Amino acid sequence: MPGKWIIQTIISRYKYKLALTYSLFGIEMLGLLLRPYFLGEAVNGLIKGSYNGLFYLAGAHLLWLVVGTIRHRYDSRTYSDIYTTLVVKLMSRNRNKELSKLSAHSTLSREFIDFLEFDLNYIIEAAYNIVGSMVLLFFYDTQVVLLCLLMLIPVSITSYIYGKRMRRLNQLKNDELEEQVNILATKNPLRISEHYNQLRKWQIKISDQEAWNFGVMELLVMVIITASLLTVSSLNGKTLQAGDLIGIYTYILKFVNGLDTVPYMIQRTATLKDILHRIEAEPEEEEKNPMAVTAA
Repeated sequence: MPGKWIIQTIISRYKYKLALTYSLFGIEMLGLLLRPYFLGEAVNGLIKGSYNGLFYLAGAHLLWLVVGTIRHRYDSRTYSDIYTTLVVKLMSRNRNKELSKLSAHSTLSREFIDFLEFDLNYIIEAAYNIVGSMVLLFFYDTQVVLLCLLMLIPVSITSYIYGKRMRRLNQLKNDELEEQVNILATKNPLRISEHYNQLRKWQIKISDQEAWNFGVMELLVMVIITASLLTVSSLNGKTLQAGDLIGIYTYILKFVNGLDTVPYMIQRTATLKDILHRIEAEPEEEEKNPMAVTAA
């Protein structure tokens, strides 16, 4: 497993802090997921002259607001502490490596912490949107749920192909990045120019791949939205209230937003795997420098 010692270090020292921050984020996402339901109930209640649904909606929104505020304040303190610990230990364990690689690995370590702080939250949010929306849509209309499940097949195939390509491109880009300090140290304008042109080339290739994948995903999104709306509008003999329609349409959009996040999740996961491969210490270094590990 790439970067095993990194993950073990973080979990052993910060498991309770991470458990708290992800629990808070989970509650925050649950509030967002249930808000369309309460909105629909509020609309149905107001049509009938009742304000109970509106009170429930306000209460759910207030709870989401409080939890979200606490979580954001707590996150910045937790992840800055994790980064400081990780980068110091990384430099200690790999002090015999070239300066160029140490500099690049310090930058890559920041990307790893950003993954934990931001990207992992996007993944959790996408999971809530995809799975949670299908669960709640089940109580409105099972046919829409079946359409969503069918759409996951082409999305999975597209994502697998995209993931393989992105892993390769990120590897090549980071290979070039590791040589940056050495190249800059030469003060050779030609080599420096070639280096940044290479970085530019790989970044363009990554961007092009993102663009192609975006186009394919948006075509699939258009299909699921169109098919779902046609299905809901042609329900046989079933009368839907205005609030129910709001709930159905909102959960369809949430499901779609979850699908839109899949390419980003794959790209960042591919980047993370490459980063962990690069910044982990080689086994022989650990054997030769056992005191360095202990001191860190």
